[in-house]
Amino acid sequence: MPENGVVHFELTERILDNGLRVIVQEDHTTPVVSVHVMYHVGSKHERPGRTGFAHLFEHLMFQGSEHVRDDAHFRFIQDAGGSLNGSTWFDRTNYFETLPSNELDLGLWLESDRLGWFESGITQEKLDNQRDVVKNERRQSYENRPYGLAVETILRMAYPEGHPYRHPTIGFMEDLDAASLEDVRQFFRTFYAPNNAVLVLVGALETEHGFELADKYFGEIPQGAGSPQVTAPVVAPRGEARDVIHDNVQFPRVYIFHHSPAFGQPGFEAADVLGYLLSEGKSSRLYRRLVYEERIAQDVSAQVWPTEDCGLSFVVATARSGVAAETLESAILETLDDVRRGAITEREAEGGVNRATRELVNAFDGVGSRSDAVATSATFLGRPQYVNELFPRVRAVTPDAMVQVANEWLIPERRATLYVLPESSEGG
Repeated sequence: MPENGVVHFELTERILDNGLRVIVQEDHTTPVVSVHVMYHVGSKHERPGRTGFAHLFEHLMFQGSEHVRDDAHFRFIQDAGGSLNGSTWFDRTNYFETLPSNELDLGLWLESDRLGWFESGITQEKLDNQRDVVKNERRQSYENRPYGLAVETILRMAYPEGHPYRHPTIGFMEDLDAASLEDVRQFFRTFYAPNNAVLVLVGALETEHGFELADKYFGEIPQGAGSPQVTAPVVAPRGEARDVIHDNVQFPRVYIFHHSPAFGQPGFEAADVLGYLLSEGKSSRLYRRLVYEERIAQDVSAQVWPTEDCGLSFVVATARSGVAAETLESAILETLDDVRRGAITEREAEGGVNRATRELVNAFDGVGSRSDAVATSATFLGRPQYVNELFPRVRAVTPDAMVQVANEWLIPERRATLYVLPESSEGG
């Protein structure tokens, strides 16, 4: 809520006896409530030979629990007028519902049942079914999709052997095939525990009532033994990595990745704003040059991944017909070099800050996306109040801050460059 012109959310936090962290934010603007559970487990917690478990488990968690029949979770929420989903990232897995506020009990009951009474519901039939679903998703999103293997390749280039961010969240086919029922149950016992989770309630509810309901539905679930956490170390600067993929695509695409500050760490906001300055909107630096002035690209984007540890920022551009990947790369690197030399005007910086602020406003406008931001801040940083620091941090980003982060991170020693070229150009 606005406080002296600054967006501020009143967050109240308690930890249940079993270790579950509960955060409540009242917002009676609309009669809806978000129930968001985030577990501190993602693809970086997977062991070699068993990749894809976190994402596979996300699918399994919607297949019923001890008191909820197969696929009934979806039906209960939708029949109540709500929406729901889940997602997997390198560092976390989350599950969330947005419901009419009078259906808060339903959301909490469903989430607590699949945390406290799920293991007995994991059957070989469900595992085989969801394994096939995930494998098909991998085929559609990675193997049979134009440019689909680019990110997987970049991860191998950007992170050394053994680094927990080196494999994609979807995992590899052979690892999914190797997953046994006991593997999956052990994964659940290890990571799905109240003391490895954050419950965030945002919306039209009374704060104290939210805590009472959280304790009612989650309080009897026993604390876990302690989930082993993994730190993804920052990769030391090294020689630039380069690779080429020939794929069934019509136009060359260039991916230029750099290691970058992690979510909430020094330089993260400056790197994020720099991404908006470079590619968000037709007046942005890269769009104006590559797409509008020189007409060598169809599109260009820049982004910073919000990871808990060693992150990546990237620039991606697709060439126009007849334009070589080398031409795109040269123009992108020249633009990044200009930034490193300090060629950022106050007006340009203000535009980047304004666009980043607009995205924050959009993200925090809905109870669902706001609860996600709170859960992420609590899980990654141990500090849910970071959501209230974001606006002033972003607004405080200066041209000098962006130049500094560019000179620290956007350097060849932290870079990986990938070309995805049409198959017809192979060997050419």
